[in-house]
Amino acid sequence: MNFIEQVKEKAKRQMQRIVLPEGTEERTIKAADIVLKEGLAEIILIGNPDEIRHLASEYYLEHIGKATIVDPKNNPKKQEYIDLMLKLRAAKGLTPEQAAKLIEDPLYLGAIMVKAGDADGEVAGADNATGDVLRPAFQYVKTLPGVSVVSGAFIMIIPDKMFGEEGMMVFADCAVHPNPTAEELAQIAVMTGRTTRAIAGFEPRIAMLSFSTKGSAKNEMVDKVVEATRLAKEMDPSLQIDGELQADAAIIPGIGAKKAPGSAIAGKANVLVFPTLEVGNISYKLVQRMAHAEAIGPVLQGMAAPINDLSRGCSVDDIVGLIAITSCQASAK
Repeated sequence: MNFIEQVKEKAKRQMQRIVLPEGTEERTIKAADIVLKEGLAEIILIGNPDEIRHLASEYYLEHIGKATIVDPKNNPKKQEYIDLMLKLRAAKGLTPEQAAKLIEDPLYLGAIMVKAGDADGEVAGADNATGDVLRPAFQYVKTLPGVSVVSGAFIMIIPDKMFGEEGMMVFADCAVHPNPTAEELAQIAVMTGRTTRAIAGFEPRIAMLSFSTKGSAKNEMVDKVVEATRLAKEMDPSLQIDGELQADAAIIPGIGAKKAPGSAIAGKANVLVFPTLEVGNISYKLVQRMAHAEAIGPVLQGMAAPINDLSRGCSVDDIVGLIAITSCQASAK
């Protein structure tokens, strides 16, 4: 059973409510039909009900009738959601008129449904830019208590089984935050450990990466990773974390034993936390292309509830997989 199939099996046991704001987008509605057919999640489609039913008929989709359809223009909870928006954002200058207009935007409606507890998670981005998907999430769903930064993790499936957990590793941050402080990097490490448990299904061994191993180089960038490692251990003592480690010391047992003797992580890491977004993004793409690895993500982490962003070039299967991942995140929360 491959990784996505394992995630699907886990999602079936949880049956979370996932809202899809792009309910009239072709790939999204087709993915929703598959999710409903396979029983991976309860689906909430946002869009004009007549248009959704017409599309379901046009595409020969047999399971859309099981979805909850929410009309953004004629939603019976519209005023309740407006009141919630004003409660959260009036101090930022949001007016009742602005809220009444925003709540008819499916992306804002989806985020508010999650915030109100009427959905457990959200998947969007097949037809919208990342910034448009995340802006309502940042404004209304916000981050977890004690977490100030959102980051993006990739599940890497590497053909060479000697690495990580029989070829599976988790990389972060590869998608969101350009140059985290030590405290933010510690948060990224902890969130990535929790993502690993919730989605990848194995116990994380987290390496905080640098161009130095245990003091072999002196630089403020190294100091940041050393401090982040200390803070991450304090934030969540249940996680196995070590740093600073060079990449080879983190993943090759012989080199890890030589460069960091006594480390429980060196040479055995299955989670790599990069010091900056630049390093993380370059690294995951190199591994993906040169090692012929599968890169699944980014999975956004640090939000108070899971909101995940799709690539606009995504396939139907990509959407199905991300809905299953989002469901696993929601159940873990």
